[in-house]
Amino acid sequence: MELIDGNQIAATLIAELKAEVAKLTGRPPCIALVRVGEDPASVSYVTKKQKMCAEIGIESRLIFPPVTISQDELFALVDQLNADPSVDGILVQSPLPKPLSEIAVFRRIAAHKDVDGFHTLNLGKLAQEDDTGFIACTPAGIMELLQRSGVSLTGKHVVVLGRSLIVGKPAALLALQRKPWANATVTICHSQTANLASITRLADVLIAAIGKPEFVTADMVKPGAVIIDVGVNRVPDATKKTGYRLTGDVHFPTVAPLCSKITPVPGGVGPMTVALLMKNTVKARRQHSAAAAYN
Repeated sequence: MELIDGNQIAATLIAELKAEVAKLTGRPPCIALVRVGEDPASVSYVTKKQKMCAEIGIESRLIFPPVTISQDELFALVDQLNADPSVDGILVQSPLPKPLSEIAVFRRIAAHKDVDGFHTLNLGKLAQEDDTGFIACTPAGIMELLQRSGVSLTGKHVVVLGRSLIVGKPAALLALQRKPWANATVTICHSQTANLASITRLADVLIAAIGKPEFVTADMVKPGAVIIDVGVNRVPDATKKTGYRLTGDVHFPTVAPLCSKITPVPGGVGPMTVALLMKNTVKARRQHSAAAAYN
């Protein structure tokens, strides 16, 4: 069994992006990070993103509207950032406090600045295999992990556990693509799937993104499979200072010995998600420059 080290692969990608940004002429790439309210997880995520921007040479503009902001006021803020030629990418940190509609806000961000990859147009471009679009960072990170770990999906059976727009559906579309590293046969499973274990046992590559701690057990896995664990769940643990431990959607102690490769939690998919946000921001900057030169 080999651990797929997300921290190490993310560090390699960050070094590549740093070198690419150093070669750019004119202003550095710029991302606007919008965080509504003081959700502790959101504060932590935005801080991580800001630090990685600084390391690579990307300008990050932090915008913290009050938790009382209305939908229309948030739309107006997004419109302002859409119109700002010095901003390449816009990220509105999820989750948004109620009653704000996340999907409406994601759709309001201009598609060419949607570095999170959730805009309707970018999801359509992914389905059409149009590489000018932006791919959601977690599924894009999963594909980077697989490629850089020497896992080709060609002819393999990939089973995706979960059908979210953030991970499951884009991951399935990426594995299906006519790309040298893709060309998989894909099955998507979800909460209504019958005989789930009989399907997951067929997987050469199992992507677990179901949001249930340690849901995937040894009896659900084919020996020699590659397991990508997307889950980040807090489980009560009295032995920890925090009172909880982080665990994935896979029961690591029993599943890991069966696998050829597996991602740990933490330190697997998580670091790649932030690294791919940076990659998308650099891509937005390049495309922005190309469009400006063309005009």
